[in-house]
Amino acid sequence: MHTGGIDFIEMWEQMGISVKLLMGLLALMSMWSMGIFFERLFTFVQAGKQSKLFAPQVAKHLKDGRLKDAIAVSQSKNYKYSHLGKVVLAGLQEYQFQKDTGVELSRDDVVDSVHRAIQRAGALTAADLKKGMGSLATIGATAVFVGLLATTIGVINAFQGIAATGSGGLGAVSAGISEALVGTAVGLFVAIPAVWFFNFLTSKIEFFNVEMDNSSSELVDYFIKKG
Repeated sequence: MHTGGIDFIEMWEQMGISVKLLMGLLALMSMWSMGIFFERLFTFVQAGKQSKLFAPQVAKHLKDGRLKDAIAVSQSKNYKYSHLGKVVLAGLQEYQFQKDTGVELSRDDVVDSVHRAIQRAGALTAADLKKGMGSLATIGATAVFVGLLATTIGVINAFQGIAATGSGGLGAVSAGISEALVGTAVGLFVAIPAVWFFNFLTSKIEFFNVEMDNSSSELVDYFIKKG
């Protein structure tokens, strides 16, 4: 393939084994970041859609005092991706458990127990939403340096080749340097999308966390009023 005066096949053939290994690593990093992004994007889209359908149904059941119906809706497979469903279910189940035990507890104790259950579920759900984000951040932060390492090794190999052949003309130097700089270009090509993906997904996670906090507060307020 020859594009814009650059023969990438010839460059690849002239690269040393170490530079080829780094190029392969960058290719894996790129595929991994793309995989994380699309998997998280699918999960977040499903979470948003399901939560929009889930919230009014549960609110209606709670308004009518049908706690078990609200629990059944929260456990439905139709809302398995809903972040709101996970925290609300934890609170409803804890409240139902406290009522079913037959132990007389004050309203404050029951509400406190429900609040702790919601907090635990919220922490677990938030951690689940962040799955893969650490890898994405690492790729965004290190891909450029992997590319620079490939460039550095490429430059060293280019000058060693020039020294060995004794051809130190401008053409020989420029050809070797251009091949070496491909590593930096590939590193940037991998790192820039990874940083974009990370920032985009982080903003979504922050929005989901706000939604979970609001739903948790509304559920606790409901049980306080319910007594």
